[in-house]
Amino acid sequence: MPTAVPERPAGLPRTSSEGAGSGRSAAMPRGIGRTTARIAALTACQAALMVGCGLLITGPARDLWPLTVEDRVDEAFERGRTGSLTTLSFLGSEAGNTLTVITLTLAACLVLVLLPRLPMWRQAVFLAVAVSLQSLVFLVITLSVDRNRPDVDRLDASPPTSSYTSGHTGAATALYAGLAVVVLSRGRGPWRRAAGVLLLLIPLLVGVARLYRGMHHPTDVVGGLVNGGLSLLIAGRALLADSSVTAPPSTGSLPTADGTRAERHHGSTAVILNPTVTDEATRVSLRRVLDHNGHRAPVFIETTRDDPGGGQTARAIRDGATLVVVCGGDGTVRAVADALAGSGVPLAVVPCGTGNLLARNLGLPLSPAEALEAALRGTSHPLDLGHIEGDDLPATHFAAMSGAGLDAAMIEHTDERAKSAMGWPAYLLAGISTLRTPRMSLTIRLDDAPAVRRTARMVLVANVGTVQGGLTLLPSARPDDGRLDLLVLDPRGPGGWLRAVGTLLRRRSRTPRPATMDTLVTQDGGRTGVPVEFFTFRRAELTFDSPQSRELDGDPVGRGRRLTAEVRPGALTVLLPSGEK
Repeated sequence: MPTAVPERPAGLPRTSSEGAGSGRSAAMPRGIGRTTARIAALTACQAALMVGCGLLITGPARDLWPLTVEDRVDEAFERGRTGSLTTLSFLGSEAGNTLTVITLTLAACLVLVLLPRLPMWRQAVFLAVAVSLQSLVFLVITLSVDRNRPDVDRLDASPPTSSYTSGHTGAATALYAGLAVVVLSRGRGPWRRAAGVLLLLIPLLVGVARLYRGMHHPTDVVGGLVNGGLSLLIAGRALLADSSVTAPPSTGSLPTADGTRAERHHGSTAVILNPTVTDEATRVSLRRVLDHNGHRAPVFIETTRDDPGGGQTARAIRDGATLVVVCGGDGTVRAVADALAGSGVPLAVVPCGTGNLLARNLGLPLSPAEALEAALRGTSHPLDLGHIEGDDLPATHFAAMSGAGLDAAMIEHTDERAKSAMGWPAYLLAGISTLRTPRMSLTIRLDDAPAVRRTARMVLVANVGTVQGGLTLLPSARPDDGRLDLLVLDPRGPGGWLRAVGTLLRRRSRTPRPATMDTLVTQDGGRTGVPVEFFTFRRAELTFDSPQSRELDGDPVGRGRRLTAEVRPGALTVLLPSGEK
């Protein structure tokens, strides 16, 4: 069994340099050696196929239709030339020029890896590999197949390479269609589909331009499209396939003679478990569920006091894990999610802790075996994560909630033995003793709105809205809406607490309408007597006048005067039961 290497003191969050980079840069999901060998083998097959087709076109099939009419197509393009079309064809041809493709590929890769919110290392490697594979196969083809260019007036100088295949078209297919894959799979907003369609049209326009300028036969252009497409397929299967759901749908597995499902999965499954809350009986049941769903020989890795899950997850990804199962409480889930952020490797959440906030909000069963079965029978969904940092709080992610004030003090005062014996009601007992936590003064800045002043008993930054006992604190919070929610709780006296409870109950029973940044500004000015306020945002800066207790997904993280939270849209891929999100 793999052992964990201590990386930080117990209870502290992962720093920005501890494992997060390795998790995001794990672009080779099955290990560098295995992935490279797979790409090389498939590329050799691609080259053999393309060369074989070229030899067939220039040999036995040269007198067969449609090859016999290609000359007439080239001549028709020559007769239809006009000044305007010639200018347009020049622009189209230049879009597939070697220098253009190299420049745009480098620029696109730099943009992907330097994205401020969520670097896309995997997508950048995919694009670079696809363009490189196309070029490599193209060189093999031109050295193996000798085909003359069309016997028409050519508008460009004839390069020394063979007419088969069209290098411009192949390179354009690898680049622009590759960018379309990235945009359609990772982009957000209404522009995504339109941008994807436009990118997919560019290789076709390049091909038509090359025909118009008399540089290629029609089958050369088709060959370029096929060559670029195959390079994209090989790179995508090797580098992006693991971003999709690893578990099969409930109807997708085949029963064997003993009633279990036939194995459908490749790669390894890593089970990150907290040994303090996952007993041997639970491990046996989880192993049985995994085997029943085709995940053979899963690797069970225990967390330690020094490493609550992040380091183990990062190493599992580097070792080729294509599915990560986390068994523990919210703290363990947070550490694993932090290491998985941006990797695309699917996560199955198995609730074994006290609060299990993420599992509750995702609609997962609270029985470990049932939760795992539901996840493996479901599909993958991109979920948001919150990125948070502060004074003496290194940058990390949270999956459910983070806050300061009353809730953090309650968590600090909850006895671990009481949690083990009673479960989440132990928080209520601790909460009674913390109700007299002093009111705090703070400054709030949401997105680009001006900073405002507030007093509060508690501030809560949330990716989900429901807490233990089914109480919904933030009705608008959803883990897939690309935003975070803020709750400012400031009841004064018994009447204020009653009004706060009433506000929460009313908002739970109707469609929530959280305040916006404009509302926050217009309501500023010391809103005495307002017990609860709700806001949504993408980035929040909370600055407290004095050090406050702070918590991160149910774990205390020490006192401080600052919290900066920002949403990371779609940073985590989670397996969920069908219909749940």
